[in-house]
Amino acid sequence: MADNDRVRVAVLGASGYTGGELIRLLLGHPNVELTHLSSERHSGETIASVLPGIRNHPAAAKLRFAPLESYDEVDVAFACLPTGALPPLMPKLSERAGRVINLAGDFRLTDSEEATRHYPGSAEWTDAFSYFVPEFSPPPGDSRFLNLPGCMAVASLYALQPLMAADLADGDVVVEAKTGASGGGNKSTEPPAERIGNFRVHKPYGHRHAPEISQALRTFAGRAPRLRFSTFSLDVSRGILVSAYGLLRPDVTRLDVKRAYGVAYAHTPFVKARSQLKTPADFPMLKSVIGSNMAEVAVAVRGDQYVAVTAIDNLIKGAAGQAVQAFNLVQGYEQSTALPFTAVTP
Repeated sequence: MADNDRVRVAVLGASGYTGGELIRLLLGHPNVELTHLSSERHSGETIASVLPGIRNHPAAAKLRFAPLESYDEVDVAFACLPTGALPPLMPKLSERAGRVINLAGDFRLTDSEEATRHYPGSAEWTDAFSYFVPEFSPPPGDSRFLNLPGCMAVASLYALQPLMAADLADGDVVVEAKTGASGGGNKSTEPPAERIGNFRVHKPYGHRHAPEISQALRTFAGRAPRLRFSTFSLDVSRGILVSAYGLLRPDVTRLDVKRAYGVAYAHTPFVKARSQLKTPADFPMLKSVIGSNMAEVAVAVRGDQYVAVTAIDNLIKGAAGQAVQAFNLVQGYEQSTALPFTAVTP
């Protein structure tokens, strides 16, 4: 796969769900040379023997997993490691990688107290990571270290940013995030028999994406409401559906709300605001986004009440696809390169 015009890329933690999905996307990227794919458990094995979804790609038989720290210099390193694994590796990684894009949560939170509570290992590396959301962040310029948002956090941000940025909503916001089984990674201890045919609470309070949502709304909308955030486990392999409920300010109309979402997402190829909501099937749903890098957003208004809904594929738009989109933007490529717009149905 060597090509002097390609960007040399390492994927750290490449055998997990997110790492595997990232490899799948990058194999179709015309500007990428995959030079290092790390997996301690599968070191020396071909990716074709470990990742069945990739084994039929022509390059799969030639690519092997290697130990985590065996990489040479690369232009970009994607970190798909478990939370807490990256910070102690950063001194060495910063010397060998021109840019680091982290998909885990280690460096998302800027408040030191919240970061210590949810990501205690992040204190091991003090150089700043930029929190990067492709649709809202300014170009990163020379910033070498980027941290992408969490899947439930970014879905919640898409749902609420237009309302908050236009100062249309008031009071508290209740956010419910329902997520598929792949959100727990391929080492989840939840037995399939307890997940199949079930729908249950994951965390009613205290999820680490809650402070991240508030931080992101303050950054990208200028204000954050008092947030009540709960998460739930769905009996699906992948996908996130977020529902946000709250009250509009006095005299705010349905047209004001529709206009805010239209303006916010008029030029975002991977976030689409749905405005024709005549039937329940017109709202965002998992079947219209799974397998794609799309986020669908819609808001329903009745009197002074609103319900904002977002649907994404947690492994693509919530993780690997978002990472490729960010990579494309920072490298100066068309942001849709190697990314799917269409879902896999039925």
